[in-house]
Amino acid sequence: MAYTFFLPPLRVQERIVEVIGTVDDQIVALDAETEALKGMYRAATSLLWCTPAGEEADSRLLSDVMRLDVLRVPMEAGTTYHLAGVLNAGKGLVDKDAFDGVDTEYTAMNVLRENQVVMRKLTAWEGPITVVPAGFDGFVASNEFPTFTLASDIAPGWMKHVCRTPRLWAEMQSRVVGTVQRRKRLNPDQLLSVALPVPSRPEQEQVAEALDAIEEQIAAIHAEAARLREVRARLLSGLLDRTIDIESAELGV
Repeated sequence: MAYTFFLPPLRVQERIVEVIGTVDDQIVALDAETEALKGMYRAATSLLWCTPAGEEADSRLLSDVMRLDVLRVPMEAGTTYHLAGVLNAGKGLVDKDAFDGVDTEYTAMNVLRENQVVMRKLTAWEGPITVVPAGFDGFVASNEFPTFTLASDIAPGWMKHVCRTPRLWAEMQSRVVGTVQRRKRLNPDQLLSVALPVPSRPEQEQVAEALDAIEEQIAAIHAEAARLREVRARLLSGLLDRTIDIESAELGV
């Protein structure tokens, strides 16, 4: 109650509400558009499994689609390594920062290579699986993160989107082993026992391109909404502490 602040006249208060309200309306519209596109993406993932005729493609074991291919690198003092983590729900990789080889208890770690599939054995029911993008080529992870090389008739872009589907996560969940929930693991051979419909590579590339386009739209709109939220915060602060006058704010909007 002891806090003091500048209270503009009622007329100015009303104009501030109008200006901020305009920005809020834009943010709400962008958020709604983002949600609509996310729904479109989820619906479009059904095309991952389809032939040109719209029928579900023949199923193939993942052991026919990719093979376990782990490259280990020794941890050496004086050498810098970049650590990667695998996000849940097929959302990709996260940069967990650089470290010196002397600063880890591991004597060796797995190397991630572009276009490989990498998964996390622990908590596999949460969908921690993805395709390694170019920006993470050469990163390392512990032996809890096995890597797989795709067959020549499998498009990495298609597999990236497959890794984001609940259908794959459900198959992973049904195969985990262990008694303690957070310590249950999915081993590579169990993952490779999963069977999924696999269309021809041209069809894979076509649907991956369409899904990529939707994702790019989502990212662009999300970035615009984030920018407006930053503008809103600066604008509101400036209007209330009088570093911005209402006339210049209206011109800016």
